[in-house]
Amino acid sequence: MHRITGKAGGDSLIEMSPTDSFNDDTNGYSQHASCSTGSPQHEQSPFKSPLRPDVCVETCESLNTSLASLPRSDHSDSPQCEPQTLEQISALTGLSRKRALFLKFRSRIDKQQHSKDSVFFRDGERMIDFVLSYVEDKDGERKQERRRLYEANLVNVGLELETEDKSESEDGKTFFVKIHAPWEVLATYADVLKVKVPFKANDIPDNSDMPMNWLSTPFRLPEHIMHPEPDYFTAPFDKSKSDFFLIDDKETFFSPSTRNRIVYYILSRCSYYRDECGDRDKKGIKRLLNNGTYTAAFPLHDSRYWTRSRDANRESDRYNLHKHWARFFCFFKEQPLNLIRKYYGEKIGIYFAWLGFYTEMLLFAAIVGTICFIYGFLTYDDNEWSKEICSEEVGGNIVMCPLCDKKCGYWKLNTTCNSSWQSHLFDNVGTVFFAIFMGIWVTLFLEFWKRRQARLEYEWDLVDFEEEQQQLQLRPEYETKCTNRKLNRITQEMEWVLHRTFTDLMGKLLLCWATVTLWISLIIACIIGVIAYRLAVYAAFASIMKDSATTNLQVVGPYITPQLATSVTASCINFVIIMILNLMYEKVAVWITDMEIPKTHLEYENKLTVKMFLFQFVNYYSSCFYVAFFKGKFVGYPGKYEYMFGSKLRNEECDPGGCLIELTTQLVIVMTGKQVWGNIQEALVPWLMNWWGSRKARNHPESLYSRWEQDHDLQGFGQLGLFDEYLEMVIQFGFITLFVASFPLAPLLALINNIIEVRVDAWKLTTQFRRPVAAKAHSIGAWQEILNGMAVLSVVTNAFIVAFTSDMIPRLVYMYAYQPEGEMNMKGYINNSLSVFNISAIPLENKPDDGESPSWFNSSITTCRYRDYRYPSGHEKEYHHTMQFWHILAAKLAFIIIVEHVVFVVKFFVAWMIPDVPSDVRARVKRERYLVQEYLHNYEVEKLKIQLSQNTHDDCTCTPMIYPSIPKHEVLSECL
Repeated sequence: MHRITGKAGGDSLIEMSPTDSFNDDTNGYSQHASCSTGSPQHEQSPFKSPLRPDVCVETCESLNTSLASLPRSDHSDSPQCEPQTLEQISALTGLSRKRALFLKFRSRIDKQQHSKDSVFFRDGERMIDFVLSYVEDKDGERKQERRRLYEANLVNVGLELETEDKSESEDGKTFFVKIHAPWEVLATYADVLKVKVPFKANDIPDNSDMPMNWLSTPFRLPEHIMHPEPDYFTAPFDKSKSDFFLIDDKETFFSPSTRNRIVYYILSRCSYYRDECGDRDKKGIKRLLNNGTYTAAFPLHDSRYWTRSRDANRESDRYNLHKHWARFFCFFKEQPLNLIRKYYGEKIGIYFAWLGFYTEMLLFAAIVGTICFIYGFLTYDDNEWSKEICSEEVGGNIVMCPLCDKKCGYWKLNTTCNSSWQSHLFDNVGTVFFAIFMGIWVTLFLEFWKRRQARLEYEWDLVDFEEEQQQLQLRPEYETKCTNRKLNRITQEMEWVLHRTFTDLMGKLLLCWATVTLWISLIIACIIGVIAYRLAVYAAFASIMKDSATTNLQVVGPYITPQLATSVTASCINFVIIMILNLMYEKVAVWITDMEIPKTHLEYENKLTVKMFLFQFVNYYSSCFYVAFFKGKFVGYPGKYEYMFGSKLRNEECDPGGCLIELTTQLVIVMTGKQVWGNIQEALVPWLMNWWGSRKARNHPESLYSRWEQDHDLQGFGQLGLFDEYLEMVIQFGFITLFVASFPLAPLLALINNIIEVRVDAWKLTTQFRRPVAAKAHSIGAWQEILNGMAVLSVVTNAFIVAFTSDMIPRLVYMYAYQPEGEMNMKGYINNSLSVFNISAIPLENKPDDGESPSWFNSSITTCRYRDYRYPSGHEKEYHHTMQFWHILAAKLAFIIIVEHVVFVVKFFVAWMIPDVPSDVRARVKRERYLVQEYLHNYEVEKLKIQLSQNTHDDCTCTPMIYPSIPKHEVLSECL
């Protein structure tokens, strides 16, 4: 085997000549003659002499020299081949140009059996693993030189290129560089990346059949769609032991997702500078995309999504995914997770596995929440306190104190009749039960997901992936900044590290977290602004009741109170502010994370996840926390009210029916609005952006609108796209756990949204997005810890909501301790829960001026009522809290402590009872590890026997070797 090795100016790549071949006796492979760039920039000439195995290329100049010695491709499409024809085509426009293109490609199809709808090179044999596109512009010379050097280095590492000239594209401007990775490159980098491949059929019997399995038949997909892959034991690929693995066909041995992952790994580390003294930053496809050298880089979809592949020997995974997964009418069917993983990679596969499992578990929460809501509806007539509020004898005779200073008047309690009935739907005994149930449900969800995730890790060969892969694969952005080397205590090898002084490190940390603090402060400032709005509007709505509570309420509406009107409008404004701030958070979080220069991809994702979640947590939940835990808690009493930051705006009071209904209103508007807007944005915007591309794809003949052009017109689905999907679901998870005690129907709304979300996301991926680069992930990453933290916090928040936001505890204390007749009922509760204030005690400065004094101010009304437990005027402890207040406070604290301890004990017991890894999966992992050691040992013994037998026949007295002399490629990345 001939090979070229060397650093290539710092490239983290493995260098080989295009004439390399894999000459193993068992798995021999004859590579295609040569790669052809087909680019006008590449001038090639035949080799003058074969390269020796010990030739070492030290600089990019040497690589360019070797590039010049590459043979001309038989299928080169360089303009020099057909200059006259291409010039004529370029000069044409409209239908004449399309007709010329059609005739040109029809002749090509006839001669070379090639179609532009194919995913192969023009020879019909080499698969297109990746596509780069570019357009020549004013800065063409510099970009042309970058492309020439970059593509030369890609050729030197063994990739094969083929360029489609711009005259053959639909717009007549875009060049497409098609990339193919031959077996030699795939095997080499599969070794570097430790890709797991099969080496033995699984011999453990599968006992996973569930009883009454026939019940799930309507929800299953056809067997040929689920693509149950053969069960094998796998081990990390070792190129020097290729005959150890089960390699039947080298063309299909590595899945398409693995192939494009390997190619992207090479593209992200290949340089485009001439020599070693150049800029180390000039490396990777990301920088070339950012500076406009290339317009796009993407792997191809395997077919059109609306039609099957024309190749009878190849199944169209995209077509099957669109037909059986991406359509809404398949919402009740299971997801083809194995096919998703095969086509899009493990990282996207694990997301849809988690989303599907989360949606399934929501079904149980939605059923229990709906039952609790129905219970509140069925006990409507047993609501004694609402009856008292609505009755003329009680509510009609109780005059309440003004809701604001100066302009507000006295009002009768029965004006809040409707809100009291509405509050009962969510504030009843079922609320307590549902809060406890959700504390247990969230534990079951997380524990069962760990088991499901462990099974997927094994089935998808992701066991120990984090330790072996993500910690070792450095980010290209980090590699380019490395200037020093130090000893790795684990590997005992020298590795590149980023030199950071203490001053630089502290400066960046301070800048990053100062930025985070600034943006969080901006959110809090917006929340304070909304609170100020609530106070001002609250006074305005309340002031319309000053003349007559019964007539003026008709202006607003018989079902709307000042509290409800204020809560609805403020919630809508808060939702608009949330959506506006969301547009900026993502960019800020990415900018801060990039500035920190994380070392590995795993570290980058974790840092970005924490920042994005921190922003969104404060943004979405601040208003709910205010209503749940602060509103109505620091009000004071008539004559001594508390004001916001010393202003003239009095702090808000809760509705006589309690603040729970206002928390419910806030939660419904923000949560539902976010879900509806998110689905519209996710479904409508991509469709509008890609409508033109889809229109061209359907209306143009296949020979005129190529596969690579169609995928180029689609928009990309990058890393942030998956981040956004996770973030959206985690925020929803917070709504249904942190505040679910106020709205039992929240899981039902989340379930409906997620059923739509799964299909919308599937539709986007299969029809609107380019095929994303496959990536591996063994779990949902940092989101797992975030979910665990929210699960613990939800127990605390729901206990506090029931205790302090709901009226459940004051009612129970009254019924068991303060009911005057000693009966177990709620008669007289309203009168007991309202304190009396003497109107004459109102300070003069709070009275209206004489010119504005309404007729009722000097009327016969001498007292008014307000919501609190205080002694009346004239008592020795005037306006101090009564003993009943302290009893209720003690009951609330006791309830919080008891509920938290009970739920936490049950949570920990359930977590202890349910192992994170199923026993059968643990057994399979252990057996696989054992077999890897056993088979490798047997393999080496057989190699030793062959070596000894060869030495015996040759009468050689040299020391025998365990391995035959198999040529190896040198890994040039000193950071790996």
